[in-house]
Amino acid sequence: MTEFIRKRTKNAKNDILSGITVALALVPEAVAFAFVAGVDPLVGLYAAFMIGLITSIFGGRPGMISGATGALAVVMVSLVAEGNAMGSPEENLGLYYLFATVILMGGIQVLAGVLKLGKFVRLIPHPVMMGFVNGLAIVIFMAQLKMFRDVNGDYFSGTELWTMVGLVALTMGIMFGLPKITKKLPEALIGILVVSAIVIFGNLDVATVGSFIRDGGGEGLKGGLPQFQTDLFSKVPFNWQTIKFIGPYALILAAIGLIESLMTLNLVDELTETRGNTNKECMAQGGANIITGLFGGMGGCAMIGQSIINIKGGGRGRLSGIVAAVLLLIFILFASSYIEQIPIAALVGVMFMVVVGTFAWSSFRILNKIPRTDVIVLVAVSSLTVIFDLAIAVIAGVIISALVFSWENAVRIRARKRMREDGTKVYEIWGPLFFGSIIAFNEKFDAKNDPENVEVDFVESRVSDHSAIEAIFNLVNKYEAEGKTIKLKHLSEDCKVLLFKSSPKFREVIVEDIDDPRYHLAENPEAFTKGLSEYKF
Repeated sequence: MTEFIRKRTKNAKNDILSGITVALALVPEAVAFAFVAGVDPLVGLYAAFMIGLITSIFGGRPGMISGATGALAVVMVSLVAEGNAMGSPEENLGLYYLFATVILMGGIQVLAGVLKLGKFVRLIPHPVMMGFVNGLAIVIFMAQLKMFRDVNGDYFSGTELWTMVGLVALTMGIMFGLPKITKKLPEALIGILVVSAIVIFGNLDVATVGSFIRDGGGEGLKGGLPQFQTDLFSKVPFNWQTIKFIGPYALILAAIGLIESLMTLNLVDELTETRGNTNKECMAQGGANIITGLFGGMGGCAMIGQSIINIKGGGRGRLSGIVAAVLLLIFILFASSYIEQIPIAALVGVMFMVVVGTFAWSSFRILNKIPRTDVIVLVAVSSLTVIFDLAIAVIAGVIISALVFSWENAVRIRARKRMREDGTKVYEIWGPLFFGSIIAFNEKFDAKNDPENVEVDFVESRVSDHSAIEAIFNLVNKYEAEGKTIKLKHLSEDCKVLLFKSSPKFREVIVEDIDDPRYHLAENPEAFTKGLSEYKF
């Protein structure tokens, strides 16, 4: 699957056909997430259109699809409910507070791009990345299972169930088999068209996009162009109380949106063997959310499912996302009656194939080949993604990985001891000196029983933080309290600067060596230059 994706080359035909497929898959997703958030389906569709279009044009990752997402919708539920409670039922203040929150969320994301915080996504370890895709694949799978329920929330049974299963299996079969016959046709689009034709001409009584919207309380896909929310500034008072209410929600939504977008960007980078611009993506996502909030959308971020559908269908350039967004608006304005006839089973089949392509099946094969701590991180991130949300899962995974890394490096500090002929005891320090290794570092020295002259060589050690500098400071004071002489060699330049600032006495303690092996300085520069000129290249 991965090799097949990488062999797809960028061209306009693939971008257009893939964009059509993505547009069809966006409809039920956007509608479903709008229902989850407790707002009208058009609020979700407008968000998918505006965010998809803006990020496709200005984003840092061509081929990545953005829109209304479930990860954000789950957080928006309580926001809308609390907002509605602030006024009468007729006012629907929850929706306006949602728009204000989305605008603030976009501002935070733009600020993250300006401050170039997108680069920190590189700090996310690979086990966290694998846990992210596995957890998200499980979430997508579980979301599709809801499509097998009726209006009352009961699962289908009998003929209704088997018809649904058969159509889903047919869609998946077409998507699996078509690339083996020809790679020139987008398998997802063909699967949707074939299954739709069978349902329409066979007059089968199955759930469609239209029935799904009406069962959820919506009136249909038909709508107009997004309108500027002039009522927003009169409905929502812009004061400190409002900021206190929407601020925490905006921070959480901004964090979730950026994490999901940047990790999806990394995944698309790996699939296509290209590289996107994380900071540019932050700014595009933020700008898109600001505009979406002003024009009545629920906000959003990158969508891993639709992005993989696009990449798998051959979408590589910005045109694919633009086509998907524009077509979505065309569906809303002119083709709602046709889109409403598409059977839900066809779209579920497409999403099931996305799950198969998203899940890192190799994680089962490598479980007994990677460190146990990485296995714990992988499983933890997958589980937390399903139980809570993506932001909590990724932050927890990074924290666990950082603690494991700190512990492993803390126990690596070593001190090789030797005596010189003149009676000086030399401690050669090996390993990183930072807050985690300070205790082990201090245990290496014996100030009371050491000889009069002691030398500490940091040539194989790196002084990493303030805790390390404080440990060196205390070590010098301890030896001086015993009336002994201590010299420090090969300290890092930044450490020297800080120690010199802290106390003038360190200018006497720190030894400047010309034989520093880190820089390979020559004692006789003229001889070095002469030797270099005589060397034949």
